[in-house]
Amino acid sequence: MQPYKTTSDFGTAYYEIQKSKFYTYTAHVEDEAAAREFIQSIKKKHFDARHNCSAWILGSDSSQQKSNDDGEPGGTAGNPILEAIKQHELTNVVVVVTRYFGGIKLGAGGLIRAYNHSASLGLEATPQVEVKPVSTLSVQLDYSQLGTIENWVRNNNIRSSDTVYTDKVTLQLLVEPDNIAAVTSSITDLTAGNAAVTASPPKYLAIAIE
Repeated sequence: MQPYKTTSDFGTAYYEIQKSKFYTYTAHVEDEAAAREFIQSIKKKHFDARHNCSAWILGSDSSQQKSNDDGEPGGTAGNPILEAIKQHELTNVVVVVTRYFGGIKLGAGGLIRAYNHSASLGLEATPQVEVKPVSTLSVQLDYSQLGTIENWVRNNNIRSSDTVYTDKVTLQLLVEPDNIAAVTSSITDLTAGNAAVTASPPKYLAIAIE
């Protein structure tokens, strides 16, 4: 499992140059079927546009990539959109840029710059998250030690989820796999070995990028 960045919602942007109008739409998608469905929804929305160009990148390793010029000269639309996604280091995202021709030809270079810029504007307007592998560290301890551990957790900026209160208290800490040993060691030291610490297998967790 490896960390990656993606979008967490939809995004839109508008750009105009030489009377050509560019409308950008972005979406978070998990597979090719969802990406194609989103592209078709934009084509339906802008049925009167000559060009609804698109690109997507999928997979935690960004291994699935596709672009479509949709009638624009080869390499002037889909690939610049794809490059914008790469420049933002994102995956599991699809971008569609709809163009309405304004009567003034932009030339190949102008089209490449316009589509790349439009896609970038759309991605910059879209909320993004970093997705990391995280294990849940269950820490069971006496109530007398709770304050000490809670203070240490806050000072070390460790995320937590639900806390369970029974005859003892169990904290659920969200820890990256590489940090489990260090966190466990610190908790053991702080509680003089009286805390029971167990780790779950890692799962992906999305963390908002501010």
